[in-house]
Amino acid sequence: MKLSITALLPIAAAAAVALSSSSAVDAFTAPSISLSSRSKSVMKSSSMQMSASDDAASTTNAVSSDSVAKIPVVGLPKPMEIGPQTPEEVKAKFGDRQLVIITGCSSGLGRKTAEALLATDRYHVIGAVRDIDKMDAVAEIDNWPLDRFTTMHCELNSFDSVREFCDRIEKWRGIKPIDRLICNAGVYQPSLPYAKWSADGHEQTMQINFLSHFLMISLLMEGMKEAPDPRIVTVGSVTGNDNTVGGGGVYPIADLKQLEGFKAGFSNPVSMADGYGFDGAKSYKDSKLCLMMLANILHAKFHKSHNIAFSSIYPGCIAESPLFREKRAWFRKYFPIFMKYITGGFVGEEEAGQRLFQVAHDPRCGERSGIYWSWNGGPREGRGAEALEKDGQISGGGGAGGGWDSIFENEQSAKVQNIDTTVDLFTTATAITGAKWPKPADMVEEAPPTLKVIGSISKNKLQDEEAKRRSVRPGLDESTKAAKDEDGSASPVFSEEDKAVLSDIIAEELASEKKEAVV
Repeated sequence: MKLSITALLPIAAAAAVALSSSSAVDAFTAPSISLSSRSKSVMKSSSMQMSASDDAASTTNAVSSDSVAKIPVVGLPKPMEIGPQTPEEVKAKFGDRQLVIITGCSSGLGRKTAEALLATDRYHVIGAVRDIDKMDAVAEIDNWPLDRFTTMHCELNSFDSVREFCDRIEKWRGIKPIDRLICNAGVYQPSLPYAKWSADGHEQTMQINFLSHFLMISLLMEGMKEAPDPRIVTVGSVTGNDNTVGGGGVYPIADLKQLEGFKAGFSNPVSMADGYGFDGAKSYKDSKLCLMMLANILHAKFHKSHNIAFSSIYPGCIAESPLFREKRAWFRKYFPIFMKYITGGFVGEEEAGQRLFQVAHDPRCGERSGIYWSWNGGPREGRGAEALEKDGQISGGGGAGGGWDSIFENEQSAKVQNIDTTVDLFTTATAITGAKWPKPADMVEEAPPTLKVIGSISKNKLQDEEAKRRSVRPGLDESTKAAKDEDGSASPVFSEEDKAVLSDIIAEELASEKKEAVV
């Protein structure tokens, strides 16, 4: 069966190429994409998103800096499925398993992470992918349990596609909360001499890696509040953390500067977050810096109100990953050797997948939020002969080895921790994507009963007092005369009935406290 599936892949690829060259695909040209309009002309398939390597392969349509990618939809989603609406239906559909969404799991890091999640039999995994035909083939080849794995189409190169995916998720899950959201998918195009544009007119690398995940989080976060241990994980990189050799010693350096590009709207011809000239490698590094900063500000803004653990990770340098497919042949050959035997920063896909899986699964990672997780393993003196004997598997700081307990809270660079830039990033990315976030008024914690009653009684009086206070602005509005307190008192005035109610409430509270103390 495996051989037959493999043999069919070239045929599927050829069909995709044929579709991309047909006039029908013009319906999917930027700035928007409509999936439903093609539902009758393309054969039924299951549904999903791309991994880091898929992104690189899928964004080769542009031929100049002024071109906008045409996005062929490879396979289309099934008709919208309405999810369980009662606890009994949830139990029947999902059992006791938690719901995990991972972007880009048809190859590389995402594929190994999904495999590890499914192996536990504790999760139902949704793969958000661009090429759903490829994803279905991978799932069958790897013998994934299809009753616990669902493919859904999501093209991160289009905000419309991200919104349609999130809408589908919301309907499909019913009352079942989302337990994990793993933002893994990414594209690395270091050799591009010019920018390529998304369906929305933004530089592709930044949109696929950061902006679309930013939008996805805003749309799905509310659906995670009721989960017992919700987590959102972004995949960062040593290249986005310039307090390391890999991030601060190799040009170009990740640096958002004053975010002039984002502040200008980040639309064609603006191709870089800082507003300067395009550099494919820097765009990737900047996107990873953005993802790490995003985890920090989401923690600060929403961890307490939503009880979500936000974190970013660096799983190590996956030197043999398809992510590097656009690098020159000599680089692809010798870079893994250099990382494995010289620097020690090499990590295989299997181990990297275990690391991303750990942050989603390990209870310790759910107890901390706002963390940049890394693993020991890698660079150390005197590697030489020992590295050769152990095939490069020596523990140290970032490379292979170390195991489950080698995880640690890594130090973030000053750029990642820059509060002013992080706030600007959040504000400008919100404007670019059209994301909508919970307002402070929507996140007020449930007030205790005593406060509710006292508040209802004193509300009008407090409003009157505040109105008096705001009737004057000393030094700002000299024409406004000071308002006088008619009752001669700055304290709220309560009726005898109000006082009786308050007295009863306080008495009940004291009695309750005494009872608890005795128990």
